[in-house]
Amino acid sequence: MALTALDVKLLGWSAAYVASQANIARLLGPAAPKLLATQTAMSARSYRAVLDSMDDAETARFRSHFAPDMVHPVIYAAALCTGAKRLGQLSELSPATRRALYAAPVVAAAADYVENVVDLHLLDHREAITDTRVRAISTVSITKWVLSIGALAYLSQGFVRVWVGMATGRRRGSGEASGRV
Repeated sequence: MALTALDVKLLGWSAAYVASQANIARLLGPAAPKLLATQTAMSARSYRAVLDSMDDAETARFRSHFAPDMVHPVIYAAALCTGAKRLGQLSELSPATRRALYAAPVVAAAADYVENVVDLHLLDHREAITDTRVRAISTVSITKWVLSIGALAYLSQGFVRVWVGMATGRRRGSGEASGRV
């Protein structure tokens, strides 16, 4: 099977995602676990404790990841939406599944922007760190993770089914390969 224009687009967005994620990980370095700790903190005390545990170098690394992380959500949303479109071409997706696979990455990206803006604000305005704000932003962060990883997991299993079907000679519209993904 030859690559289609959409396959090339999907490969391009996927490569951009990997490069973007690697760059963010490089910038964060040893502060990466602390980012995750802020994203899952459920109290002002625990959020402040994470920020207070960072030395100047870690704080600088933490701050430095925000610039590329303002582009990253667009990249992963585009990759996931392109993947959803391609999977829809290769297998039958119900209208509800198709809508969910398009909506989840967009909502996750929007949540990522909210998270970034609030986290950057809280980094410079520690007096604004409250239990209510921390719980709200952690809920936004966790929602982002669930939607983006959930969409990726669904697409991954869908593509595996398609590829297995192709490898075993089953084609779309015949036998098991025509079942809904």
